[in-house]
Amino acid sequence: MSKFGHIYLTWRSGIGKARQIVGVIKSNATNGVSFSYLQEAELKDAQNDGFTSYTEFPDLKKTYTTNVLEVFKQRLFKSERSDYKDFLSFWGIDEKHKDDTLYLLAHTHGIIPTDNFEFLADFHLTKDLKFVSEIAGLSYFKPKSSLVGVNDELVWEAKETSNDKFQVDVFSKDGTQLGWLKKVHSKIFHKKGANSLKVKVKALDKNGVLKRVFIQIYV
Repeated sequence: MSKFGHIYLTWRSGIGKARQIVGVIKSNATNGVSFSYLQEAELKDAQNDGFTSYTEFPDLKKTYTTNVLEVFKQRLFKSERSDYKDFLSFWGIDEKHKDDTLYLLAHTHGIIPTDNFEFLADFHLTKDLKFVSEIAGLSYFKPKSSLVGVNDELVWEAKETSNDKFQVDVFSKDGTQLGWLKKVHSKIFHKKGANSLKVKVKALDKNGVLKRVFIQIYV
């Protein structure tokens, strides 16, 4: 069984801005891989903030069924690079998945420095679940860099708010809020059996305050 369901395309207008879910990649044995935009209020909000479309998929009303993986594969780290094994290791990816575009998108987020798109998978709660995510909201809370270190266990609290029914707040061991879990990745914490989930600091980027906190989510 796949360890994740749909992969959602998110977009934000800039660093520190809220991520908005604008599209979805679906895959099944019958219809293959497709991409379409979500016809929901969040897409309208993104358009108001400047979103137009993903360049290769310009029609917001169309379901694309050809060249979907070929297009999104261009966002992935190139396997020819000398540091490719380090890349796989950071994201916790077994080499047996190195040619699986969907798996790589789900586990590495497909982030590139030239745009504001990101791919976030809806992971299933399995006994061997393990994936890397990143804390959102650091620019809002501005937590001091001394609050956490690599391998620290973090505290999480799932809640439903008027803005996000799948919100998950993240705290340091002393109870200071660091931020939130990213959209989509937070959904697993609202599923049955979520009390088995743990969150640990994977890597840090800091300069007086925490600029980026990568976390490992696992059972």
